[in-house]
Parts: sequence; structure tokens; C-alpha cells
Amino acid sequence: MTNDIDVVGMWVTADGHIRQELRADGRYDEARGTRRNAYTGRYTVTGSHLGYVDDTGFTATGDIRDDVLHHEHLVLYREQARR
Repeated sequence: MTNDIDVVGMWVTADGHIRQELRADGRYDEARGTRRNAYTGRYTVTGSHLGYVDDTGFTATGDIRDDVLHHEHLVLYREQARR
């Protein structure tokens, strides 16, 4: 049995430019700057690994390490942890 990490919520880059909402229904919505819904799709969680499939079919991956989301070349933090 896999203990999947709870990833639901808003994840944000340190500069706030990229905001990725991971929803409980397995969907995500990513905003970039003033561009809302820049990327949307679905995601799965296996342990601390995330698999993304964009609505256009593009795929990406991510990993949670020390409560930080490393998504391809991005580093995102849980919104409530930002100061």
C-alpha cells in the first residue's frame, strides 16, 4: 500500500508569478502572471511523485521533498507556508 502525500491546495513560486492549484478531484489549474488558466489538466499522486497530463496531452512530473513541490524546472511552496 502506498502512502500518498496530500498535495491538495495552492502551490506558488517564491516570486508569486506561477500559481498551481491542485484540486481534490485530481485536476489542476496553473496561472502564470496575469494569465489565468495557462495550463489545466489532471494529476495523479504515487507516494511523493506527481504525474501531470495537460488537457492538450502534454505530460510532466513533479516530486514533493520537504513539503516543497519540484515540478520540472519549477520550485513551488504551499501557499499557507509563504511569508
